[in-house]
Parts: sequence; structure tokens; C-alpha cells
Amino acid sequence: MTEEVKQRISAFVQLGKTMKELAESDTWPGFNCGLNKEEFTAFQQVVHSHIHHNGWFTPENIRLALLAWSEALTEENLLKWIAPYNLQNPANPKKVAIICAGNIPMVGLHDVISVLITGHIAYIKLSSDDDKLIPAILQLFSNLNPVIVPRIVFSEQRLSGHEAVIATGSNNTSRYFAYYFKDVPHIIRKGRTSVAVIRGMETDEEMKRLGHDIFDYFGLGCRNVSKVFVPVGFNLDRIFEAIYVFHPIINHNKYANNYDYNKAVWLLNREELLDNGFILFKQENRIASPTGSLFYEFYSDESKLKDTLDRHRDELQCVIGSNEIPFGESQKPQLWDYADDVDTIRFLSELH
Repeated sequence: MTEEVKQRISAFVQLGKTMKELAESDTWPGFNCGLNKEEFTAFQQVVHSHIHHNGWFTPENIRLALLAWSEALTEENLLKWIAPYNLQNPANPKKVAIICAGNIPMVGLHDVISVLITGHIAYIKLSSDDDKLIPAILQLFSNLNPVIVPRIVFSEQRLSGHEAVIATGSNNTSRYFAYYFKDVPHIIRKGRTSVAVIRGMETDEEMKRLGHDIFDYFGLGCRNVSKVFVPVGFNLDRIFEAIYVFHPIINHNKYANNYDYNKAVWLLNREELLDNGFILFKQENRIASPTGSLFYEFYSDESKLKDTLDRHRDELQCVIGSNEIPFGESQKPQLWDYADDVDTIRFLSELH
């Protein structure tokens, strides 16, 4: 490992510690957080004001994202992440265009960190829904590691001069991306969702943690559970009772509007629904449920369930359950839990 890579790791470790302080404290905790009072206060203003720009980005959800990142950016995790690649400073750093999504706070940060830690230049095209948090975080990172400043470029115009691309979007935009960037090395990600598998032996605590997989970030992330597979005979009331603690979510206007809209449409179509006042349960073969609802499907055979999951593999980001990702952990991915199972670091380390 080169000295430059070691320095970047050290700066990211400090960034993780700073993000933890930003997540857990609303007032400046002192210089041990890595920021002076003005820097800390300025970032907290971004946290509190972002909801006026994007109603989904509540201070609580932004802090949830900050805390998840603080847990990921430890020295142990960073060293484990890059260990398989024997990273060296590239002789000719590439200008890597990053087209960020904006569905949950700082969702594009993993791509940015991946580009920077491999020694390339992050040429960032932000989502209009999340165009304040990532610049604010990278400003803090630049303060910790000033030599990185020339490697961070934001673009508000049409991308040009890029030598590689990492783009995340919907299924429709991904087709455009694949065509537009066909002549340069690229990673193109489509829209995905996640599911949970319940086997009937879960504890009440596990069922409660499932609520985080469903409701964190209002269910807007690709790692949020939009469907549960339950064994035949399973009492759905167990889920209703366990997730009731999340019922204040209905007080959020944008979430409530989605819930009300879907309820009205399905009732007009005489669809059968289970309704607890803050989320709609609908028995459905499809995977991705709209905001404010959760699909469910009964299964009686593990092998057939596996076939179903395999058939939808290209639609799934992750599977939650006692034999898969633990309940409640979907929104805490490790650095090496790559979106769409595409190894970003290997892609970047092989650019020439």
C-alpha cells in the first residue's frame, strides 16, 4: 500500500468519526469532532434546511445516513475493503464521471469514495434531489485531506471529457446511459428493490427490526424491503403488531399522500387490502411495491421459493431474513456490499 493510499484511508477514518458526531449531536461537541464550531454549525444548517428542498430528506433520515456511514468508515473496514486489490496510485488518473441517484441521503457517496480511494478523479453529476449533502461532506473531507481537492469536480453541465462512468438511475434512464456511455468503460445500475423471507421461527425482536428494513428512508432505497415472503399459515398479525411502533410515519405529508393515493386506486379497483392505518398490505406476485405499501406472498416449499428469488434476481438488491442479511440491517451495508453486485473497486483499479 502506498503512502498516498494510507493518507487517504486516515482521512476517511477521521471523516467517519466526524460523521458520527454530526449524527449524534446538534451542537458543537468541541474540536475532538474534527471541525471548528463554524464548520459544525454550517453542516447542521444543511441537515435542518434540506427538508425544504427535498421533503423526503428529514433531519432524522439524514442523521440515519450519517450514522451508517460513520459505522462503515472505520480503519478496520477500510483496510478489509481494499485488501484484495493491492491498490497503487495510478500513473494516469482517470476522470470518472459519477451520475448520482437522489432517492435517499448521500446514496452516491459510495461511488465517490471508491473513485477517490483508488486515486482517480471524481467528476460528479449530482441529483437535483440530493445536491447539498454530498458537497457538504466532501468539503469536510477536503478540509481533512487538502491534497484531494483537485480530484473532486462537480459538474452542472452536460458531462464531457470523462474517461469512465458510474451511473445509477431508473430502468428507463439506464437504457439511455448504456447507449450514451457505450464508448467508455462504465458501470450502469438499474432500479432495484429488496425482499424479506420469513420462515415463522423469527422472534418478536426480529419482526420489529424488519420494520427498519421497510420504513427507514420512507422505503425509498433499493435496499428497503418492498415485499415479504411468508410461509403458508403464517399469521400476518405478527408483522402488524411488530411494526406498529413505526406508525408515526403516516404524519409525514409526502408519505401519507402516497399511502392515500394507492389506497384510493386499489379500493376503486376492488383490490383486497390489509390496512393498519399507515401501510397497505397487498397479496401480490410482483416484487416492487409503491411507497406506503408492502406486498406479500405465501410459499409452501423452500425450493420453489428459491426458484422465485432466482427468477427475480436482476430486480433484487438484497434478501433479508434469518438465513440471509439479518433483519434490521438492510440499510447498513458494508463497503464491500456493492450495488447490483458489481465490484466498483475492481472496475476502477483496472482502468488504464
